[in-house]
Amino acid sequence: MEFFRSSKTYDFMGKSKLFIVFSVFLIIVSWALVIVKGLNYGIDFAGGTLVQVKYTQTAPVEVIRNAVTKVPEYSSATVTEFGSPEEVIIKIPTSSSSVGSDIGDEVKVLLEGSGDFEIRRVDMVGPKVGSELREKGLMAMGLSIIAILIYIAFRFEWRFGVASIFALVHDVSIALGMIALFAVDVNLDILAALLTIMGYSLNDTIIVFDRIREGIRDSKIFDLFKIINVSVTKTLSRTTLTSLTTFFVVLTLFLFGGEIINGFSFTMLVGIVVGTYSSIFIASPFLKWLGFDVEGYKLNEARKEKLRKEKEKMRAQFEGGVV
Repeated sequence: MEFFRSSKTYDFMGKSKLFIVFSVFLIIVSWALVIVKGLNYGIDFAGGTLVQVKYTQTAPVEVIRNAVTKVPEYSSATVTEFGSPEEVIIKIPTSSSSVGSDIGDEVKVLLEGSGDFEIRRVDMVGPKVGSELREKGLMAMGLSIIAILIYIAFRFEWRFGVASIFALVHDVSIALGMIALFAVDVNLDILAALLTIMGYSLNDTIIVFDRIREGIRDSKIFDLFKIINVSVTKTLSRTTLTSLTTFFVVLTLFLFGGEIINGFSFTMLVGIVVGTYSSIFIASPFLKWLGFDVEGYKLNEARKEKLRKEKEKMRAQFEGGVV
């Protein structure tokens, strides 16, 4: 299916400076939000206890909050709605090691008289475990970026690798900014979403880079921006179809998947949009600013091809008994 006319070449690179300036602005704003507002770590990373309570009627949030916080150990607890007016989440910034082994029963006693309810879930993570999970999560992201840089540098050329890493940093930065802006709980689900965004964005970027490499090899043009325009135009229909399909699936999860995966699907929605944008408007023009030279690249590829043919010729002679 073709959404765009294949006979027309769109001038994506004509406004490349504007897109880069806009992206740098978004990155700065995103990190400002992260620094100023901070990330709202869930119990996976901060440690603590989460108790999910379901009422048969509308949950009396204020009554629950007053009943829980009057206990000294739970004075810092927060009570919020969870998905529907009948359910609430009680977050206590302490774990079982400091308040006893059965917080669910203790909360049940505290909420007696507040209505007909049941304790549906009790999650507990110690502060040390939460700190380790946070450190390992950051390490996983860092190692992923290094592995991606090495892979693309070997498959294409080092400037392609650096350009793709910049696009990944762009995508993750904006996603983190949106997470901070809307106070989404950062837990293992969000980390999984960020790693998925990196994979999704990289896949899109590699497809664009493959087209650019083909354009450099097959075209007699030496203007990198013209080659990029032609190459990106050829991938536009595929990128549009893939991105829209993924976007609508994740949007369905966000709208109807329930509160439990709301943070994951929200982060994925942001990532799909910025990942598609960065593959086209950020990663490609960055090649030019890194000093990528079409003529030099073609000469280098020609030398590699000549060396490959010489090796094949020598191997054929050796196998045929000719020295």
